[in-house]
Amino acid sequence: MIVKQISVFLENKTGRLNDVAALLGKSGINMTAFSVADNSDFGILRAIVSDPEKAQEVLKSNKFAVSLTDVICLHSPNTPGALSSALDILAKENIYIEYMYAFAEGVGANIIIKPSNLQGCVEALQKNKLELIAANDLYRF
Repeated sequence: MIVKQISVFLENKTGRLNDVAALLGKSGINMTAFSVADNSDFGILRAIVSDPEKAQEVLKSNKFAVSLTDVICLHSPNTPGALSSALDILAKENIYIEYMYAFAEGVGANIIIKPSNLQGCVEALQKNKLELIAANDLYRF
């Protein structure tokens, strides 16, 4: 139920995102999902990859600041209101969402969630019979 995500700090400079993508690609590491957030000085690439530990090692050896973070992947119907229903469950359990990002394909959507309380989030979603994606299943997409 818990998924490892890499977070990479990037200078706001042309080509830095491509440097990461190229290093991962040359190392045989696939990115399943990612999000890029930025401010005036730097960006943060958050990604679900096929081999997070290897990705961390490859990126660190190439002088990137990278860390691993535990997140959750919720599989949800790709329909109006489905996300709101899941978030309502978490709000009722007083679970704060630090950030999230999603990718949808066809009738389903996968939502990466970084909650304030990882275990509480898993328990609340499972108690309400929502589907969580196991790390091994997500990494192989």
